[in-house]
Amino acid sequence: MNRPAFDDIFMELAASLAKRSHCIKKHVGAVLTKETRIISIGYNGPPAGTHNCDEEFPHEGCAKDSKGSCSLAIHAEQNAILYAVKNNTSVEGSTLYVTLAPCLSCARIIFSMGIKKVVYLKSYAAYKGLPSDEGVDFLQKFGVEVEQYRKELAIDDALI
Repeated sequence: MNRPAFDDIFMELAASLAKRSHCIKKHVGAVLTKETRIISIGYNGPPAGTHNCDEEFPHEGCAKDSKGSCSLAIHAEQNAILYAVKNNTSVEGSTLYVTLAPCLSCARIIFSMGIKKVVYLKSYAAYKGLPSDEGVDFLQKFGVEVEQYRKELAIDDALI
């Protein structure tokens, strides 16, 4: 029997979680782990109890902020971290698997929370048309291990 590596399992789970997103622009999923255990999960979207963008604003999505980003969205990695903290689970020393490289804002949170490693599937810079992945650069500058997941996923990743 050919057993899958935990990296493969966690990234495939992150990709599956991305399908839960209500965002009409981009679906992103995240999985926080310690060793071989999942400690939290998340996907991007509005805070619970507000609007589901694909239902409330199906054509244009939610309103944009002054920088052109979604005004309601919480990023997948933020949701995973917030859920862990809300449930009194320490994320220090954990590994984050995420389908889109962290933006700079998320990178600052990841670093501040003591997450030691980030594995991402796709480039945030390529998605946003930026010259570099600022979040990845920030994390590497301050000693967080970052790697891009380069294997093919066993699930359809057309939406992520």
